[in-house]
Amino acid sequence: MAGLTRFGVSIPDSLLGDFDRLIHQKGYQNRSEAIRDLIRDSLVTEEWRAGNREMVGAISLVYSHHTRELSRILTKMQHDHYKTILSTLHIHLDEHNCLEVLVVKGKGGEIKKIGDRLIGTRGVKHGKLSLTTTGKNLR
Repeated sequence: MAGLTRFGVSIPDSLLGDFDRLIHQKGYQNRSEAIRDLIRDSLVTEEWRAGNREMVGAISLVYSHHTRELSRILTKMQHDHYKTILSTLHIHLDEHNCLEVLVVKGKGGEIKKIGDRLIGTRGVKHGKLSLTTTGKNLR
């Protein structure tokens, strides 16, 4: 096959068995696809750690809308970072709690700062930053 390299890997039988069960659960067709995804995931993690590559992702926040000043702070952050925060989704979970999902694009380090600031805001019960690659540097 052109453009592909085959190589051997030594793995203990028990680890390979665990891996085979995992890839079966996830629906992979074969080990090669699963290993390629693991390698890509490691490369994306390194892109994020470098902090200077363009990344995309989401910041998810669960918060009480009763917390004083929280809505104003969230809106101000979105306006202050309008070039990085591309879109938001707001869902009322119940009479007290909301989910806000912010879609972001920019340098990994800048997105992390925005995410940390939002997640650390008083009234946010839980927050999560999920970053991935734009795909430009992956094959």
